[in-house]
Amino acid sequence: MPFESPVEFDPSFFSLENIRESYLDFGVVFDNFDSLLQALLVTILLALLAELLGIVLGLVLALMKIGRSKILSAPAQVYIDVFRGTPLLIQIIFIYFATPNIGIRIESLFFAGLIALTLNSAAYVAEIFRSGIQSIDRGQMEAGRASGLTYAQTMRHIIVPQAFRRVIPPLTNEFVMLIKDTSIVSVIGLEELLRSARVLQSATANSTPLVAAALFYLAICLPLIYLANGLERRLNRRTA
Repeated sequence: MPFESPVEFDPSFFSLENIRESYLDFGVVFDNFDSLLQALLVTILLALLAELLGIVLGLVLALMKIGRSKILSAPAQVYIDVFRGTPLLIQIIFIYFATPNIGIRIESLFFAGLIALTLNSAAYVAEIFRSGIQSIDRGQMEAGRASGLTYAQTMRHIIVPQAFRRVIPPLTNEFVMLIKDTSIVSVIGLEELLRSARVLQSATANSTPLVAAALFYLAICLPLIYLANGLERRLNRRTA
């Protein structure tokens, strides 16, 4: 049996004019800019809310994990392992399509996506906070306890504020990942940036909306990536 290539190539379609018309016809984008802009705002809002909620939940999980009580640390470890060890796509599908089987019906696509992204982000944020907290010199804890503070007070007033400054760069990187992960929520039908671009691509038989969506993601993520790198370099100089 002769080998058959998995990719078919028709040279008659390969021309600069076809590439321009199929991928760089931004008139299609400008004609439908309102819908893409609205989808972009949904993407940004979804990522921002998930990041903020993920930071709160992640910090709680980190404190539970490094705490002295096994009753608290064990569930936190299980949570982190489950959400870091399973694909986000499965988590989104499960939360929206499988929870009605146990009597939980989430009507809002946005809210379902927000729950999934928050729960997933919190697992990664928890590990970021755990690493940041454990990077603080143990003498800080001893000094706090020696001054009469309880363990909880020392963590609140001394350890966590110092750790938070150290985890800003990785938290920024996590936010970048979260912005890109919002595209996965399109699987349940939420009109975020990717889904809006795909709908427009199907309606116009033109791939320029996908190129525009990619450019939107780049415009948001690249400055944040450079910001995180700059903060990390500054932090390394201070701790060197």
